[in-house]
Amino acid sequence: MMGESASSYSLAELMVVAASRVFDDEGEVLATGIGVLPRLAASLSMRTTNPDLMMTDSQSFIVSQPNPISGMKSHRDQANETWFGFQKVFDNLWSGKRHAMVGPSQIDRFGQANISALGGTYQQPKVQLLGMRGFPGNSISHPNSFFVPKHSTRVFVSGECDVVGSIGYNPSRLPKGYCLDDIDIRSVITDLCVMDFQGPNHQMRVVSLHPGVTLEQVRDNTGFDLAVSDSIDVTSAPTVQQLEIIADLDPLNVRSKQIKDNPPGDPR
Repeated sequence: MMGESASSYSLAELMVVAASRVFDDEGEVLATGIGVLPRLAASLSMRTTNPDLMMTDSQSFIVSQPNPISGMKSHRDQANETWFGFQKVFDNLWSGKRHAMVGPSQIDRFGQANISALGGTYQQPKVQLLGMRGFPGNSISHPNSFFVPKHSTRVFVSGECDVVGSIGYNPSRLPKGYCLDDIDIRSVITDLCVMDFQGPNHQMRVVSLHPGVTLEQVRDNTGFDLAVSDSIDVTSAPTVQQLEIIADLDPLNVRSKQIKDNPPGDPR
């Protein structure tokens, strides 16, 4: 989106705008943002760069305008387009016409992710999390991206994830009949940088650094080696218009509570 860059913005808002770009060229696919900031990102894209994007009301309807993520007391006056029950959701998922932005507890160098359990054994973990949920089927059926509010070696682990809940670029775990090019992990948005898997042999690669962040910081907080884009950029600041739309989508400013202490997007 063209426009004047904002002079003041939060890190959460910077991350929302960076994450929204993931959906720019998607066309008519179902965007699923899991969590406040990923949903704001998908909503921002639908309101600006990709009006063809499909979003649900988080219940049973496709909407032609994204619902606010705060301050909405009823779904009564939302812009319903069509009913979208579970059968349609799964038909959409299996056809590949969906892009989910999820927040795993662990991500390894292959892009495999874990939301299931931490430590111990699978039968008796130290910490029980959500379980597998839809990760296996989602990851093999349609594009996915990751949103990480706190970039650290606890998330970007040195070995494999404690529980591998989604498919990644790991040749030893590919299902029969699949190749690495069938896997589609698009972007990784964190509080330090933007990454993808376009490095050599699908290695995770740093694409842009947020203002004031160094490459050494990113590497120190990642448990495996990273590739670096030939032309590494500074993550673009939100425009004034983008911030106005974000505020309209989140009038109660819930976004300010998603990153600890709600730091500025440019600490400089």
